[in-house]
Amino acid sequence: MMSDTRQEHWDKIFATKDEEAVSWFQVRPETSLRLIRACGLPKAAGILDVGAGCSHLPDALLEEGFANIAVLDISATALARTRARLGDKGLAVRFIVADLTAWQPDLTVDLWHDRAVLHFLTQDRDRAAYADAVRQAVKPGGFVLISGFAPGGPERCSGLPVLRANQDAIAPLLGPVFDLLETFEEDHQTPSGGRQRFVFTRCQRRHG
Repeated sequence: MMSDTRQEHWDKIFATKDEEAVSWFQVRPETSLRLIRACGLPKAAGILDVGAGCSHLPDALLEEGFANIAVLDISATALARTRARLGDKGLAVRFIVADLTAWQPDLTVDLWHDRAVLHFLTQDRDRAAYADAVRQAVKPGGFVLISGFAPGGPERCSGLPVLRANQDAIAPLLGPVFDLLETFEEDHQTPSGGRQRFVFTRCQRRHG
């Protein structure tokens, strides 16, 4: 899928569906927060949430005292909704509209968070571009949290095919400069009551 087509697709999703109607909605992203806490980051650490959509992760991070947050999504519509929801609190958040497969990072961060973006990148070239962006953006000693559908999860989401991954598949994509710290599978309960099997991976970039 070309970048313009991707943007049109996701703008339409976020323009036509209520926040609570999408399958990935979470009132509070508890698993992501647990993994972020496990990294032991200072409150001034730079955190980037890619494919953020209308996620409530920035709300929760602000509540926990983090003050250097950026959110990235291909959909300007999604980020506009997040900005409106955050109100004045959103002044502390940087909003980036970009396609990860074409994005050239202009910031470096201590933590890269991705809940269910990478699995939409089914082409090798797009996944390679994603990995390049990670390596450009994440500082030595920084962390990468990636989650997506596990082999037992759906084959499609929001009308698009996904590339499901087992627990051994994500870390190698990032390359040898990253060490795998933990990986596990977990079910996400959708707002409609269904269950989706996710795999979570936490990695750390080596120093030097």
